Amino acid sequence: MTEPPAAFAPLDDIALLRWYDVAGVDECIGEAPVDRFAADAARAERRARAAAPPPAPKAAQKAAQKAAPAASPPASDTSAAPGGSARAGAAAVAAEAVTLDQLRAALEGFDGCPLKVTATHLVFGEGAAAGGLMVVGEAPGADEDRQGRPFCGVSGRLLDDMLASIGYDRSTAYITNVVPWRPPGNRKPTPAEVAVCAPFVARHVALVAPRVLLLVGGLAAATLLGTSAGITRLRGQWHSHRPEAGAAEIPAMPTFHPAYLLRNPDAKRLVWRDLLAVRQALADAGNGTG
Repeated sequence: MTEPPAAFAPLDDIALLRWYDVAGVDECIGEAPVDRFAADAARAERRARAAAPPPAPKAAQKAAQKAAPAASPPASDTSAAPGGSARAGAAAVAAEAVTLDQLRAALEGFDGCPLKVTATHLVFGEGAAAGGLMVVGEAPGADEDRQGRPFCGVSGRLLDDMLASIGYDRSTAYITNVVPWRPPGNRKPTPAEVAVCAPFVARHVALVAPRVLLLVGGLAAATLLGTSAGITRLRGQWHSHRPEAGAAEIPAMPTFHPAYLLRNPDAKRLVWRDLLAVRQALADAGNGTG
């Protein structure tokens, strides 16, 4: 009959902890898994309930229903869109920023997007705001989340090569993302998360006021161009983006994301054509012929 193992003595416990330290164990894991996504959703729901106005008394509701016939909300009603109320709050906060520093501070203090809870750093943007070229990507990855800088991983090195091919770099172009916080596990941002972040990236574009926009990836193109078309259909053709009402339209060129090019190197020849078109547009704008 096999005897049960003896319990650890205190010195054995200390030796085990030292072994864990040498082995690089720096985090304890519980026996039961924790659904972080459900926890984030619950926190967001609690915030929404706390921000919602108190319900009217039933008597007042019945009186209002008798006084006015039911009508469907207008198409412009933001409450019908994903994250409508949160997006309205984001738009109000973003509109108050008149400088990039104020916009960064507004994002750092904004709690309407649950991605902020799981992210390590806000990834705002970097580069030359007066350089004329603004690159807008999709969302930060693991490297970007750790460093708080856009496009600083493997995709970022390829983006640097792409910019260098037309005479630009991070000191002469401005780089940011539609979503400034990393989605857990590098998953794609949800429509509600994109809707909440959209007013901030629109204000970001308005403050930078580039001569040309380079939209890398389908999410960036769909968000800033207001379309559901895929990046394969959009790339290689000039579009226009108006960041705010009353602002001038900005020429925008959608193209494939560097991460896509790493998986599909053959597509680099198509992106090269897009980059040549961007270089020509910047030259024309600089010469006053655009």
